[in-house]
Amino acid sequence: MKRIMVTGALGQIGSELVVKLREIYGTDAVLATDIRKVENSAGPFAVLDVTDDKQMFTLAKEFGADTMIHMAALLSATAEKNPLLAWNLNMGGLVNALEVARELDLQFFTPSSIGAFGPTTPKDQTPQDTLQRPTTMYGVNKVAGELLCDYYYTKYGLDTRGVRFPGLISYVTPPGGGTTDYAVDIYYKAIEEGRYTSYIAEGTYMDMMYMPDALQAIVDLMEADGSKLVHRNAFNISAMSFEPGEIAAEIKKHIPHFKMNYDVDPARQAIADSWPNAIDSSAAREEWGFKAEYDLAKMTVDMLEKLKRKLERKAIS
Repeated sequence: MKRIMVTGALGQIGSELVVKLREIYGTDAVLATDIRKVENSAGPFAVLDVTDDKQMFTLAKEFGADTMIHMAALLSATAEKNPLLAWNLNMGGLVNALEVARELDLQFFTPSSIGAFGPTTPKDQTPQDTLQRPTTMYGVNKVAGELLCDYYYTKYGLDTRGVRFPGLISYVTPPGGGTTDYAVDIYYKAIEEGRYTSYIAEGTYMDMMYMPDALQAIVDLMEADGSKLVHRNAFNISAMSFEPGEIAAEIKKHIPHFKMNYDVDPARQAIADSWPNAIDSSAAREEWGFKAEYDLAKMTVDMLEKLKRKLERKAIS
């Protein structure tokens, strides 16, 4: 990667990914794009609606991109509220990005998700290659996206790569409409209020990952030797699997008065119940050396420390 164009650059992952990529490859080597405007961008930025294929092509060509990282999408819970919009944005945007990458011969990355699995997928140590019959529009989008990226690789030789992200936890960006976002919001509420009401039921295990590990995984996969990639797209990756009570217990080690209650949201609980308890990341480890640095305990220490500083600065300003 030398000249990188990122779509959805103001989203949960994109906003932090752009910063990391600019640290590695140089500020001017990364073009951030999003449908929203941004003031005082720290580097190249352009407004882009990913459903506009002509504008996407023009931006990529004029920037001289050799890599497209396509992050623009509606997340799981938000997509269920407006499934037709999710289909048009998630799939229409992906097709446009793949076509631009094909026409300009770009290396290509787009993320899939554990949402690509469904209730009939094996729940524990979910294999890399397994039954995928999701029951959400987001999941349908992700399965279709995985297959589409495989198609562009086999049909056109396009260097497509991707991972199946678990729930991502970050102190930088607030929750963005995902089913796993309780694991972000709980830290905010623990610091600000000393209590949290979980919309996910006790005992519901889901795969999770701290954002620094997720960002490093993207870089490592894109820099990996393509000849060693068997799967190329939609690698299972995960750092930890926990249920709400376990994250609450870890927080209580640092905030002893913290309390958690439950008020289960049936819609988001149904999505969570359709996903695996824990997935098998061995293919990613074997094919490109995936490794996560943070477990639940280490992440909690860092998350609380960084988030406290962030909220203190916000209060002062």
